[in-house]
Amino acid sequence: MNNRLKRWELALMVGVVGALLWSGWAGRAQRELSDSVIRLHVIANSDSERDQTLKLAVRDRVLARAETLYPEGATREEAGAALAAHLDELAAAGQQVVAEAGLDYPVSARLTRSWFPTKEYGDFALPAGDYTALKVTIGAGEGQNWWCVAFPPLCLGAASETVDQATQAGHFSGEQAALITREDPGYVLKFKSLELLGQLQGLFDR
Repeated sequence: MNNRLKRWELALMVGVVGALLWSGWAGRAQRELSDSVIRLHVIANSDSERDQTLKLAVRDRVLARAETLYPEGATREEAGAALAAHLDELAAAGQQVVAEAGLDYPVSARLTRSWFPTKEYGDFALPAGDYTALKVTIGAGEGQNWWCVAFPPLCLGAASETVDQATQAGHFSGEQAALITREDPGYVLKFKSLELLGQLQGLFDR
């Protein structure tokens, strides 16, 4: 028996090992990023223009209320605990917006673990995957979603921090900041890997 590996066998082994190492990196990177943020998931009552406009107003009011709940210099864990302790207040903030619009939709708020698709937010992006999220549902919850970030407060229209500021505060590592702001030279390949991993996880978790 010839003990020497054929070229194609060696290439296959190298490819398998490389794929395993890359998937290991992707899984670790996604988990670390997921553990650094709390997403916001707002679901409109319907896809009517009125309900979609209302959704954005609820988003802004809930985010503004959430930012007042975080302790100074809060960690991600402390922010999550603050949100969990004030879910009724956050729902009430959204309910007030609905009432001001002359509507009577109920609004609910809860912390949950949810799968998110890849989303771009102007100057940064987050890959697909499972994240802890503040989920706000308006009325029947049958309209389009709005995904953003509740902590650190980076969401468009209500942002109080930039990614650089959040990194300086210790919420992101330098590697994470470079990745989500697309400054990492390997951004495209790495992000696609995270996106594929997140999609696979989403399929298995459903």
